[in-house]
Amino acid sequence: MLLWPACFDHSWIGSCYDWGWGVSAHELAVGKTDEWYTPPEIFDALGIRFDLDVASPGSAVTPWVPANHHYKADSLELPWFGRAWMNPPFGKRNGYQAWAEKFVEHGHGIALSPDRTSAPWWQWFAPRVNAILFWKEKIKFIKPDGTRGGQPGTGTTLFAIGQDCVEALSRCPGVFVLSPINHVLTEGESQ
Repeated sequence: MLLWPACFDHSWIGSCYDWGWGVSAHELAVGKTDEWYTPPEIFDALGIRFDLDVASPGSAVTPWVPANHHYKADSLELPWFGRAWMNPPFGKRNGYQAWAEKFVEHGHGIALSPDRTSAPWWQWFAPRVNAILFWKEKIKFIKPDGTRGGQPGTGTTLFAIGQDCVEALSRCPGVFVLSPINHVLTEGESQ
């Protein structure tokens, strides 16, 4: 079992906030859109199917996302079900907090976020999940026109709740960490 190393010091990751920009350098570079889609190789590495994509542009736009159902609007107000995939909009400063809270409340799935370990929402989220994966390379996300984006300014974190989702993260490239606070849920247990 891997534990959260006490020596992690990621204060440099938040340097864009330190400069007073309020958003990461990647967000400034990509323009005024939150429309960046997770590429197929992420799902290939995870090797699981989701019951629900909670922040989807729709299966017609991202047919490679292995989800049976897709919420295209009002996701935070709708009930979530089954194993959820979450790659929500990142744009607003601390805008991820509401998504993280809904994900934890739901209690089963995989969430994708930027590596913002110094952000308050990230620090709230991390100890409430069963496992964390820092993806090995910077992910070049897909733009609405279908082309790949350039090199992002930050890496990507995947969070898992539920044994099946923890196992999926463990198959992926990167640094895999089991949460030291929560234990991995087994079938029938609730958060």
